[in-house]
Amino acid sequence: MELTQKHRDALHDVLRWRRDVRHFLPDPIPDETLHRLRAAMDLAPSVGNARPWRVLQVHTPALRHKIIANFEAANAEASQIYDEDTRASYAQLKLAGLREAPVHLAVFTDRDPAEGRGLGRQTMPEMLCYSSVTAIYTLWLAARAENLGLGWVSILDPDSVARTLGVPDDWKLTGYLCLGKAAFDNDTPLLHEKKWQENSPTRWEII
Repeated sequence: MELTQKHRDALHDVLRWRRDVRHFLPDPIPDETLHRLRAAMDLAPSVGNARPWRVLQVHTPALRHKIIANFEAANAEASQIYDEDTRASYAQLKLAGLREAPVHLAVFTDRDPAEGRGLGRQTMPEMLCYSSVTAIYTLWLAARAENLGLGWVSILDPDSVARTLGVPDDWKLTGYLCLGKAAFDNDTPLLHEKKWQENSPTRWEII
């Protein structure tokens, strides 16, 4: 299949409008949409075709409350690295949509999967986690194409998340995701709007 400018334009639009969403509407996501998103993750590349990502859809309210408490504790601790003025700015940032998002997804990496038979990860075992990241980003773009938003919550104690969700010891948390309809669409990153950090260009050198 030869792709055209139409495909390139559509991909550019999806890339441009993909945001790390923190403001969600509570509207439920239809099961058929979730099935399409899961199928999109099946198309993600992985080292040695190991496909090490393990996805848990966290639906139980008690488990969600523990994740929210985890975030709030980790967020308070993270704020302590800043001086008083910067800490005040930090406190104004909405850094997760855990309470509003209708779907929570915990994505773990199986660090010793039988799949792939070890191909491509002997010298760089971290490629397993990188593979899970590609699956998350595939999901992120697919969600945007479904007019949904995704937020990646990194301010968490990953070991505590693993204990809360009762996963095997060989699973490592790679991403905790909030998924749902964004409360508003914006092609400007929130951290730009809040004057926290502008984009720097990709460093790409010929040597």
